[in-house]
Amino acid sequence: MSYHDHNDHQYAKNLRAGAPAAFKTLMAFDQEALSGAGKVIPRKYTELMAVAVALTTQCAYCIEAHTKAAHAEGATQEELAETTMIAAALRAGGSFAHGFMAMKFYEQSEQAAAVQ
Repeated sequence: MSYHDHNDHQYAKNLRAGAPAAFKTLMAFDQEALSGAGKVIPRKYTELMAVAVALTTQCAYCIEAHTKAAHAEGATQEELAETTMIAAALRAGGSFAHGFMAMKFYEQSEQAAAVQ
């Protein structure tokens, strides 16, 4: 059994049937945000940003769809590699920055233990 299967898209019909208004709204928003039509940011860059987000959220379906769309929009392998490294740096940066909180909470625990 695989958690990510290309055939899983068939289950979108279940989501659409169970929550039709929300489904329709989400699809319209997705189309508007990603269409590139009349937008300031060129479609290729929109797709590369989508790849970066998909990599950080680890959505296998989005990684596939937006990588293929970026390629179709003329993105090069080098641009995809750079996008990947930017996403990795930001993901690592988020962990580093959240490490500040971990250190703060540890220090707070140390202080609380010293008072007891």
